[in-house]
Amino acid sequence: MPMLEQRTAYTRVISSKWTSIGILILCEVFALTLWFSATAIVPILRSEYQLGDWQASLFSSGVAVGFVFGTLLSALLGLSDRFDPRRFFSVSALVAAACNGSILLVDPTSWWVIFCRFSTGICMAGLYPVGMRIAASWAEKDTGLLIGLLVGALTLGSASPHLFNAIGGIDWQLTIQIASICALIAGGLIHFVGLGPQHSIASVFHWKMGLRAWQDKSLRLANLGYFGHMWELYAMWAWIGVFFHASFSKLHLIEDIARFYANTATFLVIAAGALGCLLGGLFADKLGRTTLTILAMLISGSCALLVGFLFGGNPWLLTALCIVWGIAIVADSAQFSSCIVELSEPAYRGTMLTVQTSVGFLLTLITIHLLPLWVEYTSWHYAFAFLAIGPFLGVIAMWRLRLHPDAIKLAHGKR
Repeated sequence: MPMLEQRTAYTRVISSKWTSIGILILCEVFALTLWFSATAIVPILRSEYQLGDWQASLFSSGVAVGFVFGTLLSALLGLSDRFDPRRFFSVSALVAAACNGSILLVDPTSWWVIFCRFSTGICMAGLYPVGMRIAASWAEKDTGLLIGLLVGALTLGSASPHLFNAIGGIDWQLTIQIASICALIAGGLIHFVGLGPQHSIASVFHWKMGLRAWQDKSLRLANLGYFGHMWELYAMWAWIGVFFHASFSKLHLIEDIARFYANTATFLVIAAGALGCLLGGLFADKLGRTTLTILAMLISGSCALLVGFLFGGNPWLLTALCIVWGIAIVADSAQFSSCIVELSEPAYRGTMLTVQTSVGFLLTLITIHLLPLWVEYTSWHYAFAFLAIGPFLGVIAMWRLRLHPDAIKLAHGKR
C-alpha cells in the first residue's frame, strides 16, 4: 500500500510537471511574439514610409538594448526573487503589450516607436529569463531539454509576427495588434503554471563575481562560444525577411505576392528553429553539449557563407537552405546556458547567466547595424557571409572547452 501511494504521488508530480511546462511554453510563444512584431513590418514601412536602414535596424536593436538594461536592473534589484516569478512574468507581459500597442498611436517613422521598442525590451527581462527559471525548477536530468523547449518557444514566438504579417497583407497595424493581444493572453495564462520542487531563491547579482565569467577558463570558453552564436543569430533573424523580399522581387513578381512569399518563408525559417531547439536539447543531454554546439555552428556558419549565392535564384532552393539554417542557428542556443549552469558554482549561477546574456545581446547590436551597411557595399550576395565569423570562432572555443578537464561536468559527463 505505501508503495502504491508513492507511485501515485510520483505520477501526480510528473503530470503536474508536464502540464506546467506545456502552459509555460504556450505563454512564452505568445509573449515573445512582441520581440519581432515591429521588425516583421519593416519591409512594408520601407516601401510605404521610406524608413531608413538605420532606423529599421533600431526596430530590432532597440529591443535588445532594452532587454540588456532590463536584465541587469532585474538582477540588481532581485525582482524575480522578491516576487512570485509568475506574477513578475504577468506584469511584464501586460506592460510589454501596452508598450507595443502604443506604436499604433504614432507615426511609424517617429522616434517614439524606438522608445516603445526599448521599453518592450525592458519588459522582456521579465519574460524569457523568468520563464527559464520556472522551467529549471522542474529540471532533474533533463536540463538541456527543458531549456531547449523554452528557447524553442522563444523561437516560435519570434517567428509568429511574420505569419501575422503574411495573413494581414498590407495591414501592418494588424501584426502589432495580434502580437499585443497574444502578450495579454500570456499574462493571464501564466498564473496556471506551477513551480517545481527545485524552485529556490536565486543568487543576487554581484559585479565582482561577474568577473569569474572571464577569469575561469571553462566559463570563459563557454561564453566565447555563446558570443560567436549571438554574433550570427539575431542579425539573421532581423534581416532574413528583408533578404527574402529583395530576392523574390528580383523574380519580377507582383509586389504583394513577393511580400506574401517573403513573410511566409521568413516565418518558416525562424519557426523551424523551434524544432532545432527540441532536437538540440535531446541530443545534447544524451551525446554531449560541446558535440551539439560544434555541429550546429559548423552547419549554420556554412549556410551563412552559401545563402548569398542563391539570392535572386530558385525560391524553393533558397527557402530550403534557409530552413536548414534556421534549424541549426538556434539548435545550440539553450546549450550555452546549460553549460554555464553546469560549470558555475550554484550560489552564483544567476550572476553568470546574467553576464552571459547581457554581453551576448549587446554583441547583437553590432551585427544588426553592420549588416545593412555591408549590403550597401557588397550587395545581398555577400551580406550574410561576415556573420560566419562568429560561429566558426565559436567552434574553436567549444572544441577547447571539450578538451578542458571541467568539461566532465557537462551533461553528466557527456561533454
